[in-house]
Amino acid sequence: MAAALSRALKLPGKKGSELGEYDPLTQADSDDESEEDDLVLNYPRNGLGRDSCLGTGSSKLRGGRSGRLVGAEDGVQDDEEDEEEDEWRERLPSKSRQDRNDMKGVQYWSHRDSGGERKREDRGGPGALGGAGLGLHSSDEQKRMRVKNAIRSAFFLVPLVCATVVVLLCAFLIPCQKGDLEKRLQWEKALLSNVETGGVTAPALALWDVDGDSVEDVFLGVTEPTNETHTTQTYSAVALSAVSGQVLWKKVMSEAVMYIQCGLQYSTVPSPVCLLICKSYITAVNGTTGKKLWSSSIKSIESQAVLLPDLQGDSHPDLLVATLPADDKFDLSLTLISGETGALLGHPVPFNVTAQGTLIGPWLYETQQGVYYILFGLGNVKAISLRDIYFRATGKLPETQALRKKDSGWEGMKKDNFSSVIQIYSPRDHDQAKVLLPLVAGFGRNHNNLDTASNLDSTRSDWVLVYGGSIQLLLRQRNLRKKWTYKTTSIHSQPVAGHFNSDGVLDLFIQHSSNGVMKTLIIDGANGTRLWAAEFVCPQLRLETSAISTSTGQSAFLFWASDPIKAQKNVTKTTVSPDVAVAEPLIRKLYLLHPTYPTVLLELASTTDTAVTSAVSYQDHQKDASYITVSSRPTPGSVPRAWIVKSVSLRAAITKGQIVWIGDGSKTAGALKPAEVSKFFRRLTFRHQ
Repeated sequence: MAAALSRALKLPGKKGSELGEYDPLTQADSDDESEEDDLVLNYPRNGLGRDSCLGTGSSKLRGGRSGRLVGAEDGVQDDEEDEEEDEWRERLPSKSRQDRNDMKGVQYWSHRDSGGERKREDRGGPGALGGAGLGLHSSDEQKRMRVKNAIRSAFFLVPLVCATVVVLLCAFLIPCQKGDLEKRLQWEKALLSNVETGGVTAPALALWDVDGDSVEDVFLGVTEPTNETHTTQTYSAVALSAVSGQVLWKKVMSEAVMYIQCGLQYSTVPSPVCLLICKSYITAVNGTTGKKLWSSSIKSIESQAVLLPDLQGDSHPDLLVATLPADDKFDLSLTLISGETGALLGHPVPFNVTAQGTLIGPWLYETQQGVYYILFGLGNVKAISLRDIYFRATGKLPETQALRKKDSGWEGMKKDNFSSVIQIYSPRDHDQAKVLLPLVAGFGRNHNNLDTASNLDSTRSDWVLVYGGSIQLLLRQRNLRKKWTYKTTSIHSQPVAGHFNSDGVLDLFIQHSSNGVMKTLIIDGANGTRLWAAEFVCPQLRLETSAISTSTGQSAFLFWASDPIKAQKNVTKTTVSPDVAVAEPLIRKLYLLHPTYPTVLLELASTTDTAVTSAVSYQDHQKDASYITVSSRPTPGSVPRAWIVKSVSLRAAITKGQIVWIGDGSKTAGALKPAEVSKFFRRLTFRHQ
């Protein structure tokens, strides 16, 4: 009853013991807080009791509630207040006991005695001293909290500002550098030559990064005049920067360089090693400086070098080349060379083969049993184990146990036990073998380097055989037995492997010419059927097509041709007199074909120069590729003919390319918007396989 009467006598906003006092500030506090909080915050505990440091002023304040402590009902009310306070204390687990006590004291003072204390301060009562002390304590806490908040804000804002700056730098500076690099990748350099282009072999060309800029540099074997009358000439190997075209180094040779191959790695030489292969010797040089490392004298070299496993146990891969003297008294031979010193390993191993037809290989091939064989031939294809070659050359077995093994499946293909040679293909009806290539994306004459990764891909692949007017796919898993055969007219160019459809199997791009018309085909690598075909005016070139890997997962095909022939004009074009065609200036054009738009070609360049060799250099960081060509350009008067080495950024060339419709493209041109096609090609990027 006493407690109920006490609550009834409480007026809104009345916080002191005197009923006549009213403070609007405390009135707002009372409106915001519940009755339970009011009871908890007003209950004195932990040193804030009746005789605590609050002094006499507080005692008067507590006196107004002293009636609550008398009787049983007040005892029940105290128990309820204790439980509510315990709940409030559990909600602040991070606070220490002393901190909670201090906070309760501050709240007790601010919420209950604000109005009464102001009066006491005016009267000079002792309660003012206690209020001042708690006020200072609250002010220090607020300052510390402000400092902590400022530090937290700094820790949040500083990384945010740094990240923003980095994003802006990447967004604005890197594209500028990329655009500048695309401009630098386009250059042209003229090298004088005494050699006429008619019937002459294209100069040696190879690509390899030797200056550490992640761009494959250009290596050339050139022949230059040495006097004003051009009656004498000198031979040299030149390394050019693929970024700017500047000469990195130049080395004078005593003979014309037939092949250049790079990628050898020596533990004593930090830079990649390149081989300069001439007719009668091989020289190994530091790819960065051109400094000579070793030289090996070998007569009548006819092929590129083949990278072999370590035969001697010196932790260096060894080499093999094919020799074929012009004199018919000597046979085709295979010669082993130490990859570390260039010394001959034993003597050349001769083979009694007819000295007619095209030289096939030599190639290194690994069977499914892990046994190595050498594929070679003249118009045919033969095989002999690397173990037998080494034994016949040196009289002993290889040092490595893995190279001493035999493959029973292959050995069973021999005609008799007295022969070490296996017959893979024998010509029938004068269909001599012309080309044997591993089915590897991007592989070609100018991309046959000596690095271990490339060598591993080629030795464990399927193989493509071209003979007469037919192409065969030979499967590794069937001991080089054919999977399919595609028949066509005579094929004059080397097939190029790339992904035209999306089945994951490499397809073949081939060309052949007859009656002034060049026909281009793409054969499905899975079953030997035709996927794409087009006809062009013959450009009078025999230049290898390039297959380039793109961001779509398929390949883009780069090839040279003249104007495409429409279907209805075939008869007119094929019956044009060759004399008339020669009288007109022949313009050769570089086309890009992508499988996404098979009826569209993108014309990237046109010229009257005669391109004799080409290669593709990738720039993975820029997602771009450079197309490098070596062309012959006639010069006026008595000035010797010049080799023109030219590098073109494909992405830059695509932005200026012209769309050409072929085949049934005129019928589908309405469905395909030129703007959509152009956008697709501009967004195309290039990468290594």
